[in-house]
Amino acid sequence: MKLAPGLHRLGTDLVASYLVDTPDGITLIDAGLPGHWRDLQRELRSLDKTVDDIRGLVLTHGDSDHIGFAERLRSRHGVPVFVHAADAARTRTGEKPKTAMGPMRLGPTLGFFGYSLRKNGLRTRYVTEVTEIGDGDVLDLPGSPAIVGMPGHSPGSVAVHVPLADAVFVGDALTTRHVLTGRKGPQPAPFTDDPAEALSSLDRIADLPASWVLPGHGAPWRTSPAQVGEAVRSASADAHP
Repeated sequence: MKLAPGLHRLGTDLVASYLVDTPDGITLIDAGLPGHWRDLQRELRSLDKTVDDIRGLVLTHGDSDHIGFAERLRSRHGVPVFVHAADAARTRTGEKPKTAMGPMRLGPTLGFFGYSLRKNGLRTRYVTEVTEIGDGDVLDLPGSPAIVGMPGHSPGSVAVHVPLADAVFVGDALTTRHVLTGRKGPQPAPFTDDPAEALSSLDRIADLPASWVLPGHGAPWRTSPAQVGEAVRSASADAHP
């Protein structure tokens, strides 16, 4: 789905990843679920591009619903996969701490897990080889994505700022649709390792120039990153009075 010139979303409000198309090639942000491979192919065809035009895949973190087709892209097509060093082991093995599920409603929860099953979410292939990145790195990829450390959801969660796309991709640093309750609007994401740290990390994107804040779950958000921290913390306070 085209959001703006050179900026596309793969997937849906339930699970999303993103494509940045430039004259120098394509950068992907996250890889959704394994079944999103078909979504990727469809979007590439609409651009008259192929997998050969993809120069790199940047992961906002290493959870299974963000690495879906990453290993296929890496092993079959030689596309490098970039992830923060603190999430490298999670990306390669799937090992992560157990977190409380928190609030949930039956309908939205079943809808999320049903969608995951349809997109082969039980067939996760972890990423054998990754290129480790860190806070402050600017990657030599189309759009010159800049990495902003956003620990909290996971130790190696990052935001990816791509000025060319006028966008900051935030992964699960926040959500605009809670996959377990169905609640819409900016709010903390579920399955977060350290919720307090995740809220604090939102201030790290406040000064970034961008018109799009793009989460891994939920609708694309047209806003200034400066507004993000207050909005998400307000939602958190409303949910936990």
